[in-house]
Amino acid sequence: MKLTTNHFKALAQTLILFLTLASVSALAQNITVTGTVTSEDDGSALPGVNIIEKGTTNGTVSDIDGNYSINVAPDAVLILIFLGYETIEIKVNGKTVIDVKLEAAVSEHWPLVNTGYGFITLVESSYSNTRLTSSSYNQGYIYDPSELWQARVAGLSIYKRGDNPHEESVMRIRGLTTFDEEAAPLIVIDGVPMATMHNLDPQDIESINVLKDGSAAAIYGMRGSQGVIIITTKQATYGRKISVLASSEVAASVIAKKQPVMTANEHIAAGANDLGSSTDWQDEITRTGISTGHHVTISGVSETSSFRASTHIRQVEGILLNSGFDQINTRVNLKHRAIDDRLRFDFNIAVTNRKSNFSFPDAFRFANVFSPSAPVTFPSGDYYQPILFDNFNPVAILKQNVNLGRRRNTNYGAKIDFDILDGLTATVNVAQQFESNFNGKYYSRNSLYEGYNRGGLAQRYTDDQSFTLAESYLTYDKHFNNLKLNMVAGYSYQEDRFESFGAELGDFPSDELGYNAIGYSADILAGEEYLIDISSTTSPVNTIKGAFLRTTVSLDDIATFNVSLRGDQSNKLGENKQSGLFPSAGINLNLLHYLKSLNLSLLNMRLGYGVTGSIPSQYGLAKQRFDYSFQNGGTVRMVHDANPDLKWEQKKELNLGIDLNAGSFSAILDLYQRTTSDIIQSVRIDPDDFFSDDRYDNIGGLKGRGLELMLSYYIGSSYDISWQPSLVISTNRTLLDAYKVTEEVGGYTGETGGAGNSRPIRIAVGEKVGEIWGPVFEGVNTDGSPILKDVNGDGQLMTDNGSALLPDTDFTTLGNGIPSWELGWSNQLKYRNWEINMFFKGVFGHSLVNSLRLGHEAGALNSYNSVITDKAVDGLAWTQYSSLYVEKANFFQLDNISLVYALPIKTDSWLRSLKIRCTIQNVFTITDYTGVNPEPNLVRGLASALYSAGPDVLTPGIDHNSSYAPARTFMFGLSLGL
Repeated sequence: MKLTTNHFKALAQTLILFLTLASVSALAQNITVTGTVTSEDDGSALPGVNIIEKGTTNGTVSDIDGNYSINVAPDAVLILIFLGYETIEIKVNGKTVIDVKLEAAVSEHWPLVNTGYGFITLVESSYSNTRLTSSSYNQGYIYDPSELWQARVAGLSIYKRGDNPHEESVMRIRGLTTFDEEAAPLIVIDGVPMATMHNLDPQDIESINVLKDGSAAAIYGMRGSQGVIIITTKQATYGRKISVLASSEVAASVIAKKQPVMTANEHIAAGANDLGSSTDWQDEITRTGISTGHHVTISGVSETSSFRASTHIRQVEGILLNSGFDQINTRVNLKHRAIDDRLRFDFNIAVTNRKSNFSFPDAFRFANVFSPSAPVTFPSGDYYQPILFDNFNPVAILKQNVNLGRRRNTNYGAKIDFDILDGLTATVNVAQQFESNFNGKYYSRNSLYEGYNRGGLAQRYTDDQSFTLAESYLTYDKHFNNLKLNMVAGYSYQEDRFESFGAELGDFPSDELGYNAIGYSADILAGEEYLIDISSTTSPVNTIKGAFLRTTVSLDDIATFNVSLRGDQSNKLGENKQSGLFPSAGINLNLLHYLKSLNLSLLNMRLGYGVTGSIPSQYGLAKQRFDYSFQNGGTVRMVHDANPDLKWEQKKELNLGIDLNAGSFSAILDLYQRTTSDIIQSVRIDPDDFFSDDRYDNIGGLKGRGLELMLSYYIGSSYDISWQPSLVISTNRTLLDAYKVTEEVGGYTGETGGAGNSRPIRIAVGEKVGEIWGPVFEGVNTDGSPILKDVNGDGQLMTDNGSALLPDTDFTTLGNGIPSWELGWSNQLKYRNWEINMFFKGVFGHSLVNSLRLGHEAGALNSYNSVITDKAVDGLAWTQYSSLYVEKANFFQLDNISLVYALPIKTDSWLRSLKIRCTIQNVFTITDYTGVNPEPNLVRGLASALYSAGPDVLTPGIDHNSSYAPARTFMFGLSLGL
């Protein structure tokens, strides 16, 4: 029998139902243990100590006076954990009062942070490195791993405009450092750089480490300029019996905010034709999306081996009709120790299969503007569709056409550690990952949206990607009296390859076979090759070879010095400039050594400097590129010329940080300044000197600086109540330091779209990236036309930037598409077995060009609906891009709130834990922005050959009216452990 998603889902549901019913017998009456936690050194109270009942998730935290109270079984064991102190275990043995004294820990027992190719203790790190564990993740029904960390790490920006289940979040660390379209951090999963998160379920993530500054990321050389996110998955552990963890959740998503538009009566009253119906098109194309998730994890251990295996089954429905996916992910981790633990094996494998229905998000655009008095269908059942420019029945788009896909990911990796001598370890790390994608679209012969004029249109696309990594390195770690030495030296090799094939044909006898009917296209039978679109791509084998060295020297916990050097070579670059060196240096000073009178457990100052690099995501930019066309008997055209001197992009960064911990209060402050040079950009060249008029060169530059602050405090009482708020704040400013402006662009780029189309984003050296420019709206003329300001006062009004603009045009700064400030505010409240988590986020300082208002707040009323906002101007009959349509988009949002109840369990029960969880995501948003989503749009979402100028990342701040709407999600979940 072939196992399907439904079989796995039914199996998980049955298992969880059985275990839940059986768990009733495990509930028991516990005792309350109280006490005070103090320091062994001076007897002072220790607030914020974690007290956990061993083998359970039951726990509490000591209050400001060191007092605690916890309900446990009479034979329980308590584990006490506190930063800077030894972790201890205490048997309860039926006692109700237990006072504890904790001993100060030596530096080796401070928390470890992952720095890539090794770990370092918190007090020794000179890097700007933030560690986040699963207890601090965002709550809710989350299937995109990056959404776990959104607004949780200062300096890490994560945005996803709308809740399209197929769209990935945009991630930036400390702003923009490249013009490349894939300006995203390097992802490292279980020691594998450039790993994909497509094969990673959020339930399997144990922790992340974000390497933010140049000195931390320099160990990754040419791949480190955008920062590094090191992900550690949940692993098999030694010393634990076999355990089972099962969980299920169900979520309901609804549209969070509808765009206010005219009703049918309002539309008719305003002068539009009455088409006989009253239709809310936004209701017609959306639904309550019901999503489910089922997760089973089994782990076990023997004397020398351990394993962990997890399976995750997700069925996701988007709020747009037909959108969603079904996915099965399996991950296995095996560990084995031999030769008295000197030899250690670690093996990982993960497989993900996803079936997707991408639907057509463009339907949101037409739902906002299609006539509200039009019917969905005629009485005959045919879809209502007038012949109008760019105005289609949104329901017909979704129901007449199909847009399906499949994706398969396979990853495996093996790591071997061998202790050659005391303190000297050799490591070999190898990994491979494969991804294959398929997409099939079919537009019906009756669909005016796309297929009608072609007699049906079919598209098929496939691609395959592969990645291979091989690394080996030596680690030397030794103590010499008051000196600690750690050295890592190694070699790294990676290669990747990509190939794709696509075909588009039309004119089919029927719609029955959909995109599978390509072979029956009349385009082929009639010999109309000019209508056939076939494309294929094959990349060369792209390689990066690197050697690295890092040394850490600690002097009696007074100061720690970190230095590293990496050399990389990439064949994506010009043959004369393929190699580069990337050094870094840093120091961490323990200020408490000099300020012993302060009542602090940690006060460190960090200073680091590092050089990192970036190479293009595209291949072949340094080589000659040709296009071949079959038309007119076959023609060959050179797209761009070769550049043998094309080199890596280089970022230099200086970082100053302060780490402070005072019992229940902790703070981390970072200040940084960075300069990026030699950014790769397409530039015009003289065709008389070359074979074409275009090539890629190291032209661009960026300068950035910013501040990051993370605060955390614990407030507790002796009544089992605690509150732990945390706040992260970051600000960043990025200036364009160098850029080659072409005559065609004239320093302006992007598209507003719709009526009054314009290029609103200014690109100018010395100014901030993302400047929104335009004319200033001052009022309305008697004929209904807008009055625009003569900005430069020369008596002439120049406000059309459809062509290259001169510097003295009547444009001025109207806003900026990139936020100035970001904050995240988490609140964790606990009362005995109850826990409430509330997470707020705020984004400030950015603006958005509201394209929907620009195109549909005035004019063309009879054919299109109009949006309703409080910014509409009476008497304005037609639109032109101006300050009227640029809005401040600051917002403050309750991003998620969750309520968790952990049922009390006997310590001798076969049931280890049982939790019930309820969560709401996107609870409310406070904003003055009139669109449905005030989140920044950091990447241009609408492209055009006429207006494209440089990469998309230089064109933020445009809210295109085809954006997928945001959702509000309600989730109920149940988890249990055996």
